[in-house]
Amino acid sequence: MNTTRFEIERLEFSQQAVKSWAPREQHNTNWPVVYILDDADRGTRAWRSGVLDNVYVGETLNADKRMRQHLGSPEKQQLRTIRVIIDETFNKSVCLDLESYLIRLFAGDGTYRVLNRNDGITEADYFDRAKYRETFREVFDHLLRDGVFTRGIPEIENSDLFKLSPFKALSQDQAIAVEDILEGLFAHVKADVGSTSVIQGDPGTGKTVIGIYLIKLLVDIARSMPQDDIDGDSLFSEFFVPGYPELLRDFRIGLVVPQQSLRKSIQKVFRKTPGLSADMVMTPFEVGVADQQIDLLVVDEAHRLNQRANQPSASQNKKFQDVTEKLFGADDKTKTQLDWIRAKSKHQIFLLDAAQSVRPADVPQALLEDMVFQAQRDHRYYPLLSQMRVQAGSDYVGYIRRIFGTAPALGEPTPVAPETFDGYDFRMFDDVAEMRDQIHRKDAEGGLARMVAGYAWEWKTKNDKTAFDIQIDETQFRWNGTQVDWIASKGSLEEVGSIHTVQGYDLNYAGVIIGNDLRYDPLVKRLFIDRASYFDKKGKENNPALGKTYTDDDLLRFITNIYAVLLTRGIRGTYVYVCDPALRAHLKQFIPSDPA
Repeated sequence: MNTTRFEIERLEFSQQAVKSWAPREQHNTNWPVVYILDDADRGTRAWRSGVLDNVYVGETLNADKRMRQHLGSPEKQQLRTIRVIIDETFNKSVCLDLESYLIRLFAGDGTYRVLNRNDGITEADYFDRAKYRETFREVFDHLLRDGVFTRGIPEIENSDLFKLSPFKALSQDQAIAVEDILEGLFAHVKADVGSTSVIQGDPGTGKTVIGIYLIKLLVDIARSMPQDDIDGDSLFSEFFVPGYPELLRDFRIGLVVPQQSLRKSIQKVFRKTPGLSADMVMTPFEVGVADQQIDLLVVDEAHRLNQRANQPSASQNKKFQDVTEKLFGADDKTKTQLDWIRAKSKHQIFLLDAAQSVRPADVPQALLEDMVFQAQRDHRYYPLLSQMRVQAGSDYVGYIRRIFGTAPALGEPTPVAPETFDGYDFRMFDDVAEMRDQIHRKDAEGGLARMVAGYAWEWKTKNDKTAFDIQIDETQFRWNGTQVDWIASKGSLEEVGSIHTVQGYDLNYAGVIIGNDLRYDPLVKRLFIDRASYFDKKGKENNPALGKTYTDDDLLRFITNIYAVLLTRGIRGTYVYVCDPALRAHLKQFIPSDPA
């Protein structure tokens, strides 16, 4: 197939321009095409003064008729330019795929407010899809040269705006979960009864993506009108018919994100997405003090909600008490932020992975297990199985957890057979400087390669910016210089990120330093922790409020969870350096050594 047969016709977004353009070619009235509408001024781009351009991407069999419909839409009155992508080899499947491809890239570019609804972006296979995808790249290159895009594909795909965008093509198990959740939610809203759903999955199965996708989809359903033109082939078109939007009028929705860094990144996405707003993304404390009840709360990383424990500041300790007293009439110390969520909302969707609990202050595992049990009993439990991040296959995450004993009894000998993962760059380094250099090379090649580590070194640079935090042989590193959006921050390539800066994020390559907080006893063949080498004060703090003292076995669970999370950030590869010689020798059975 000749991949250069497409043409992109450009015309003014006006009745007169469309009227004179339509009769010129049959393709303009009777052929599958993809089109782009935007309002950008290529000479003085609006985004430079802080105002985003608007863009809409669509596909149609009758471009003339479709343009006339758009010209009558109040939402699109500000648009100025039409670009129609025409190729005589295109069919409906190709156009749907190109449409979704361009929507995702526009959302990730950061220059636009994407005006499309989120009624189900296709990811279906079709004949010769790989060859058509070559054409898509050429279409993108043409649009980039024309100034429609401002960044190349690798830069766009590495951005948080792309990775956390609501415009995602769902995997089969994600789509099934979304459809079933919608059906159940609408049934419960109509019956005026509460509901709780649980979405559970390993790292990289797309829990955060589903949460963001669901919220955008619900907002779009609520804003839809009977006269809207809905594509009957879209995944969730059945929910845009009369009856469903009415159930969501004045329906308040919030996304609860316990982690500061991830919360800020998602707020940035919501700020750029029509129908969404940054104040929809909330802390658990903001939920607790909200003046009104919230109809639906979607809780991302629900395993990171807090139980009653010593908070990072005295004011937060007081606020925890105040919220509990406000919601339950007394300072009941057994109440957790999970209870706050339930008290402040009628419907909840919890996204969780109990094996990513990394601090004693996180809600107890028993509460999460009980929540899962109840959701299973009520047929509102949705396991995610497809690996969307790590290009090593679905078993890589399970393999990592078996190595570190986070699946069976903690610390006990784990029967693990060494495995390899074709196409995935998984290896151990004996020299941390060599691993750092390889991370630098990978970042230069494709970006988004970073060093991360367990909290096994004191954070000296919090008070002394000239100091170094991590010293391994002759190599020195500093911890992450910011807690917010560290991965994309200036200087992050020269720093080492902690668990709190990368949990919930993707990297192309992760260089993981396993510190002396985790060790191995070859005589009893058991992992153990070194408290003196674990510097996260909140990570090993006892809980006097609840009378809890955390044993070494308790901390072993948190620390091995941390390393399991760090080792599952890399999309294309994971590199490992281990400080403890005995643990390094043990792990070499399971992690290939650097060939160099």
